Amino acid sequence: MMPFKYSTSGRICLFGEHQDYLGLPVIAAAISRRIKLWGTKRTDSQVIINLPNVNQVDFFSMNDLKYRHERDYFKSGIVVLKAAGFEFDSGFDVEVDGNIPINSGTSSSSALLVSWIAFLAENCENPQKLRPSEIAEFAYKAEVLEFGEPGGMMDHYSTAIGHLIYLESQPKIKVEELKPKLGTFVLGDSLEPKDTIGILGFVKNGMLEIIRRIKEFNPEFNLHNVDSQSIGIYQNVFAEDEFLLLKANIDDRDILRAALSRIRTGTLTDVELGNLLNQHQRNLREFKKISTPKIDKMIKSALHAGALGAKINGSGGGGCMFAYAPQNSEVVAEAIEKVGGKAYIIEIDKGLSMDN
Repeated sequence: MMPFKYSTSGRICLFGEHQDYLGLPVIAAAISRRIKLWGTKRTDSQVIINLPNVNQVDFFSMNDLKYRHERDYFKSGIVVLKAAGFEFDSGFDVEVDGNIPINSGTSSSSALLVSWIAFLAENCENPQKLRPSEIAEFAYKAEVLEFGEPGGMMDHYSTAIGHLIYLESQPKIKVEELKPKLGTFVLGDSLEPKDTIGILGFVKNGMLEIIRRIKEFNPEFNLHNVDSQSIGIYQNVFAEDEFLLLKANIDDRDILRAALSRIRTGTLTDVELGNLLNQHQRNLREFKKISTPKIDKMIKSALHAGALGAKINGSGGGGCMFAYAPQNSEVVAEAIEKVGGKAYIIEIDKGLSMDN
């Protein structure tokens, strides 16, 4: 029997970084760095997963799906599908390969789970070919809800659907596929591990506490519709860094709206995209404080080399940045590597694909 092969992209967040958990929308793009997974059914209950990129082999029995460690994603994917009525009478031989930077904010784990969920759904005893949005929902449950993780749904929808998407999470999930003509990007890995938990302590928990305190005396306050000019009344209520965090979130909301309007009308120029990315990065660096000195140096070097815009990607405290460089991507990649980063020239790409 020929193995079933699935491939899923990584992703970058163009606009809306650290906004989805506040109920605000994001614009994300699938990229041409991918996770590939292929496998076949076994005649017994064993699941054997070869992971050559990290020199590991994972194995367990379908009869023992108790989690062995945090982020036990191969088991959690099976668990959430079984809870939804999928049936498994045998195990699998699986191999995973990929070139998405790991633990860097480019959604390698989400891409892995999207491929894994698609494989499991089509190779169980009652197989189904799920829509990309359905796969994204199962992957979100398996990665985030099963382990009480703090992330949103952007990674799963972006990697499963592919290309460029606009995603709203409140009051309900809404996904719009966008089709601007975008040029080349350069992804830069700082080779510094992310400090997701530490970053979220200030950026997420701090902002949720700010909103809670505002609603104590203004129950009608809503991040979706508050006017950026009206928040001055809160300046004396909060410490300076708290007020600037509030202001930065509203500013980032408006930056996304400006980009979305231009994309929908087909009027977004390369220069405008770069400028909006730079504005977003300023808020992430100065007020949300998720950047690092090394990533700041990589961004500065990329801009000096001719990139039109650049920003950190993902939760921050390490990981990756990316630069928009439609004309001189090789020069920009070289500049990033000169200051200690690992650079990859990337393009916007399709999401989940399957080949058997």
